[in-house]
Amino acid sequence: MDALAAPTALISVSDKRGVIELATALHQHGFRLVSTGGSAQAIAGAGLPVTAVSDLTQFPEIMGGRVKTLHPAIHGGILGRLDDGGDNDAAIMAELGMARIDWVVVNLYPFAETTAQADCSDAQAIEQIDIGGPAMLRAAAKNHARVTAVCDPDDYPDLIASLPNGCDAAQRRALAVKAFAHTAHYDGQVSQWLAGRGDDGALPPLLNLQLQRVDALRYGENPHQAAALYRAVGQLGGLAHCLPRQGKALSYNNLLDAEAAWRAVQALGQHACVVIKHCNPCGAAQGASACDALQRALASDPTSAFGGIVAFNTPLDDDAAAVLAERFLEVVVAPDVSAAALQRLASKPALRVMTPTSSDVHDYELRAISGGWLAQQPDDHSTESDTWQCVTQRQPDAREMADLQFAWAVVRSVRSNAIVYARDGATLGIGAGQMSRVDAARFGAMKASDAGHDLAGAVLASDAFFPFADGVEAAIAAGVRAVIQPGGSKRDDEVIAACDQHGVAMLMTGYRHFRH
Repeated sequence: MDALAAPTALISVSDKRGVIELATALHQHGFRLVSTGGSAQAIAGAGLPVTAVSDLTQFPEIMGGRVKTLHPAIHGGILGRLDDGGDNDAAIMAELGMARIDWVVVNLYPFAETTAQADCSDAQAIEQIDIGGPAMLRAAAKNHARVTAVCDPDDYPDLIASLPNGCDAAQRRALAVKAFAHTAHYDGQVSQWLAGRGDDGALPPLLNLQLQRVDALRYGENPHQAAALYRAVGQLGGLAHCLPRQGKALSYNNLLDAEAAWRAVQALGQHACVVIKHCNPCGAAQGASACDALQRALASDPTSAFGGIVAFNTPLDDDAAAVLAERFLEVVVAPDVSAAALQRLASKPALRVMTPTSSDVHDYELRAISGGWLAQQPDDHSTESDTWQCVTQRQPDAREMADLQFAWAVVRSVRSNAIVYARDGATLGIGAGQMSRVDAARFGAMKASDAGHDLAGAVLASDAFFPFADGVEAAIAAGVRAVIQPGGSKRDDEVIAACDQHGVAMLMTGYRHFRH
């Protein structure tokens, strides 16, 4: 067989999206189609001529398909150099009757999807470890000077449009980069799964991540810091996959604040709004509508809301947009925006409007430290009150209980040490990021006073226990009637006694919400 015969495309895919359209286009432009198993059946079923891999190798598929493409006729056809370089590959291919393979269209067994199933056995997982697929992709990517390596069905339309000439050298190189990244990610999934078998830890002994750069950002937290946005390969939700509906380019700080707002508002019940400044809530509220929740959240601290980020967990309507349009804000995030609201917000061309498709969170949160990384599970502890204990003589009444639940949901989004004052489903004052808890309590009360809020009858939430009674005493002096906190201090008895002395109700949750 002439090694320089008509071009050949080898197609072996688990994800068959668009493969018939691609195979049809290749056939129409003179390619011989070689395929395996289910891919060959699909191509033949579409009425296209296809050569089985076993006909090319003159060797049958064996071991239930475990061995079918691991053959010199396949890898020689992919790796052979047909120019004057190397070891006269073209002559060797001609002597051994090897056909050239010009395109390798391969995507891999669905290992991650299979192992994500609750009833997946070890034996089922092992059979989803692809061997031949990665070998062919890596061979094609190595020889990208001649061979087109294709692993992503989303690339098929552009590849079809490139025919009959096919990709140029730069495009083949880009596809090779994607192929190597694809196999590296796949091997990472397998190694992480294998390492975790029999491991009793909550976090995996190996953590493999693959992040794809979405866009370069103007700069990081400060102008002298370079920055870019990356997103996890395989994830489709969240802010990293959300393009602004309007507004100027997002900055690094915009995205941090928008994420803080979007995550915070998810825990607050229907028709809720959160206003974020420097990753801290400066106002949060529930309401009868998006507009009502917005106005109540803004009233918490209107001064700090200037230039802030606003998030809703309910669609943004024209009434709420009218209030937003009167203020200087950086970003608005909502699950949806009405046409009327979007038209109104168009009067603020710099304002970014984002509508994420979901509130997806990662399995792990990562932070860099010198020489390594810290990993933890997200703080997604339920805010249900079934396990909370009232430790004081007075029980909270129904209104106080609702406010305690609301304040506890808000405080988890505030930087530690964190104190939240609330009443009637809205924050009144927030003490964030203070070095002592008593200062956080005093600062939150001061913020409430500055905004004209009376704390009489309010509730207080603390993200961690009170080490002394002074923080609770400061809140009681300001008018607080009910407190929620984790408990666990050596001086819990003193704190409880201070509440009992003034007829204040206190709940202990048994778990804290530190946010450093």
